[in-house]
Amino acid sequence: MPLTSQRADVPVTIDESKCIDGCTLCVDMCPLDSLAIDPASNKAYMHVDECWYCGPCAARCPTGAVTVNMPYLLR
Repeated sequence: MPLTSQRADVPVTIDESKCIDGCTLCVDMCPLDSLAIDPASNKAYMHVDECWYCGPCAARCPTGAVTVNMPYLLR
């Protein structure tokens, strides 16, 4: 079975192929400080599984790398 490069069960996923090295716009926009920059890859990731599904992180991303996985009941 192939392994995935990122978790799919977290509220926010980051497409590393689109994420700009060193960009911190999504991290800066998160009111819960749930996003961080991985020092090894210099890319954003969700380090805390807490999210208000507010969306500024995805809206602020210039490349569309950030996706907020909105639960069906909140849509």
